[in-house]
Amino acid sequence: MPTWTPENAQCNVYAFKEGLLSAAGHDVKLRVTDFEVVADRRGVRGTFDPASLQVVCAMAAGEEAPDALSDGDKATIEGYVVDDILQVDEHPEITWESTRLARSGDGSIRVEGRLSLHGRTKPVKATVRTEGGQLVTRVKVRQPEFGITPFRALLGALKIKAVVEVELVVPATDTEALGQDA
Repeated sequence: MPTWTPENAQCNVYAFKEGLLSAAGHDVKLRVTDFEVVADRRGVRGTFDPASLQVVCAMAAGEEAPDALSDGDKATIEGYVVDDILQVDEHPEITWESTRLARSGDGSIRVEGRLSLHGRTKPVKATVRTEGGQLVTRVKVRQPEFGITPFRALLGALKIKAVVEVELVVPATDTEALGQDA
């Protein structure tokens, strides 16, 4: 049964700026550094520790900008995310559980499931593709649907868009059981 953790996989979160003063802010790539995803014939289940989110770097035009944020900037952003946005003291775990997996003719896997985040559970659909020996999915999550108020500063002139993108990248080994209806 495949099990993926930060030792052999990545879970990244991308947040995008908007607003009148968005030029003063940054799109940001964060990484979940404590998670476990398990797959078997019944489906896929994952647990993610929101307190483990760490800023990797700023993003500029879809590319990593590793020198755009100081260590202090990263720590400030992590504090906002963990304490103010995700409120991890009240909501210490994020979970995902598939309800259906189906292989498509193009080799991708269509996944339907339930995401529990910030005290709410909502259905989420995704497509998993094989890219360079890895399974990759990128899911858009609308924060307000989970009771999360996106970050805003300067009376809303600088804010984070309501939709963030969550990317999971795992090795494509031992996955022949996936894609059966679960």
